[in-house]
Amino acid sequence: MNRDKRIEIFRRWRQIDPNPTTELNYSTPFELLIAVILSAQATDIGVNKATRRLYPVANTPEAILTLGLDGLKNYIRTIGLYNSKAANIIKTCKILIERDQGIVPDDRALLESLPGVGRKTANVVLNTAFGHPTIAVDTHIFRVGNRTGIAKGKTPLEVEKRLLRLIPDEFKLDAHHWLILHGRYICKARKPNCPECIIRDLCEYKHKIEQT
Repeated sequence: MNRDKRIEIFRRWRQIDPNPTTELNYSTPFELLIAVILSAQATDIGVNKATRRLYPVANTPEAILTLGLDGLKNYIRTIGLYNSKAANIIKTCKILIERDQGIVPDDRALLESLPGVGRKTANVVLNTAFGHPTIAVDTHIFRVGNRTGIAKGKTPLEVEKRLLRLIPDEFKLDAHHWLILHGRYICKARKPNCPECIIRDLCEYKHKIEQT
């Protein structure tokens, strides 16, 4: 895919959604961090249901530690892998208090050192909470990058690096959200909704679906 096509793709996405953002509910960097940890192998809708109950009671590292492991589990048990996620969140809260004065760090290495936080989670926090032009490649973005031809790669890291290299700077801050929303609602895994796709004529997917 050439540069002109990429520019036009992102221009169209910006035109219909000039201020895209995450569908996870949050009001602070800490709330976002916890929501993203919980979102692994879970839906944003499911996470939002849990945090809607949790955050009014505990939305700081100190408050979650006061809840304790069992108390936290009671709020997130509807989410997959909640036992391991709860354990990681408790450990993360302890580190944030002891090392970072209870504040979520605006630093990739420090974020990735937290239990339950990998590169993808760190990228989401850096991009959404702190305004870094990073791209967190999840299954949706990996699929969209490869299927459309915007950025092909065999691993999420390969796709991430190609996206960062190939996407024009003016689109990088919001590219993560445009890509994930396109994958979630249009370029779906089993049956992409090609007839309603606004980049259909630019996409290089060879097996476009003619009708829904």
